[in-house]
Amino acid sequence: MAYTYTNLLIHALFSTKDRRPLIELEIKSDLYAYVGGIIASLKGKPVLINGPRDHVHLLFVLPAAISLSDLMEKLKANSSKWVAERWPRLGFSWQTGYTAFSVRQSKLGEVKAYISRQEEHHRKRTYQEEVVALLKKHGIEFDSRFVV
Repeated sequence: MAYTYTNLLIHALFSTKDRRPLIELEIKSDLYAYVGGIIASLKGKPVLINGPRDHVHLLFVLPAAISLSDLMEKLKANSSKWVAERWPRLGFSWQTGYTAFSVRQSKLGEVKAYISRQEEHHRKRTYQEEVVALLKKHGIEFDSRFVV
């Protein structure tokens, strides 16, 4: 797409299946690097990836040539398969679905700080509480039965 210029900043999050604490210290940095590599291979730009043991937050620039849903599908499928092959004892997989929000350039620093403090943040708030708060903050209607 010649002469197409975008800066589509996305904050996305999703959990491990059943929110099991599978993102162990042993795999965390390799997993996040691999996820960032997937984003880059799809012509996106990973900005920050972090999270506690049961879910991950991604901040990235979405490339103009791929939809968010296609990127997330490829990212989750490929990273899940990679972890399952590399650390089979974990029985690793991601939950179905994801949550994602657009980020204004002026809020980039604030979102980066929020993602950087995930370990501290989740000493006080569960994943479900976090997702519900983010959905409400962004004005997204949701069915609480499906916030898992």
